[in-house]
Amino acid sequence: MLNLYAVVLTVIVVALLSVSLWQVRKVHTKADYLVAGRSLPAYVLVFTLLSSWIGAGSLFAGAENAFRNGFAALWQPAGGWLGLLIIYFVAPRAQKFAQFTIPDLLEARYNTWARVLGTIAILFAYTAIASYQFRAGGDILHLIFPEVAKVHGTIIIAAFVILFTALAGMASVAYMDVVIGVLITITGFIALPVLFHQVGGLSGMHHALPATHFTLFGEWGITPGTCGRSRKEALIKAMEYFLPTFLLMIGNQSMYQKFFSAKTERDASVAVVGWVFGTVVLETLIVTLAVAGSALFMSSSASPVDFAPREIIPYTARNFLPQAVGALLMGSVFAKVISTANNYLFSPATNLINDVYTRFINPQATQKSILLVSRVLVVALGIWALVQGLKLTSVLEKAMYAYTIYSAAITPVVMAAFFWPRATKQGAVACLLSGTVITVAWDSLKGSLPRIVGERDAIFPALIVSVLALVLVSLMTKRPDAEKIAQFYE
Repeated sequence: MLNLYAVVLTVIVVALLSVSLWQVRKVHTKADYLVAGRSLPAYVLVFTLLSSWIGAGSLFAGAENAFRNGFAALWQPAGGWLGLLIIYFVAPRAQKFAQFTIPDLLEARYNTWARVLGTIAILFAYTAIASYQFRAGGDILHLIFPEVAKVHGTIIIAAFVILFTALAGMASVAYMDVVIGVLITITGFIALPVLFHQVGGLSGMHHALPATHFTLFGEWGITPGTCGRSRKEALIKAMEYFLPTFLLMIGNQSMYQKFFSAKTERDASVAVVGWVFGTVVLETLIVTLAVAGSALFMSSSASPVDFAPREIIPYTARNFLPQAVGALLMGSVFAKVISTANNYLFSPATNLINDVYTRFINPQATQKSILLVSRVLVVALGIWALVQGLKLTSVLEKAMYAYTIYSAAITPVVMAAFFWPRATKQGAVACLLSGTVITVAWDSLKGSLPRIVGERDAIFPALIVSVLALVLVSLMTKRPDAEKIAQFYE
């Protein structure tokens, strides 16, 4: 019998490689590879921004959250929605600044140490994000080909993404995202009414799932008749999902790199408007698909031994949808995972080539040597991300870890660069260092901490300390020179 799922995946892989090979011939310089020659129009920016934001973090981590907590999982993407309102005002400034990376911005606004510490924080955060894209891709391969173990599937996906990313850089990423964005949107809207019919509508979902799945805080401790303290705990838990997503959104290097790739400031602003609409619609759609799939899973007699909650959307596509629709949804999810892995593997490679290699090691490097080293770095970072992916147990936990590093270390100094002229280089360095160290240490030591502390996300301690460091150290040190801040303000 024809395995339609395998056929769809094959077509997608061939299409992605074709786009990459088509773009390779256009890559001749550092700007071509890193920011697509600064040539991306608004419609391409909209889809590449959507695809770099909505990947395994939404389709697996967000879906895992929805499987456990129902519609309360919307707290996680809602942080991004609020962040987009701020981004609308930042995008034109970012395009006008027109560099290659966030550490470029940090050195221009602060100093060389800010560049170096920013690069380190981004490497930790983005390879962690790439790692769970690899793991999610391995899960999908296992669902389609049960004989392929999840570990082996993860390795296969990592190898494909590394090859794909190394070929053509930003141009292949951006134009591939247009196709993937259209595919996942259309398929999601086809699949949702089919699932609603299968589960018996909202009444069927209410019958199959706990009542808490339809409350504001899900399973986070809020039930009828609970005391105020439980409500407070539930709100804190919701904020632990909301804040990292919000802060990652407004400081996200992958996003700024797309703005640096825009043709004009107007293209950057228009793209944000389309991005706002697309993000709200798609992430609400993803959570709804996950909740509907959870209801069908709970109602079914099947109880797979190796099922993980993060797999609920591809599992639903494989088992609860007509084959044609299920194959398209599975293929769309697979394509999104590949696209996001590509984005978050490419971005830290950009940091190393631009912020370390050409800045400190070989400032006189030729365009040919830059492209060669860029591709070597993609391979090295891909292997590091793969090692992390093979070890992780929860995509949701890994996502929150990555978001928190970025939120506590990078976002405060990026926002200060654009909106607080009093921020100094010493304050920025203190913020970057404290945010990164606290998050990594918290994640490494949480098993040894008292349970009431170890179960908490690092976002509150890391963010509070890093922001205080930025503000207090800046106020205690000399104001930055006028020429240092002039390029960020009218």
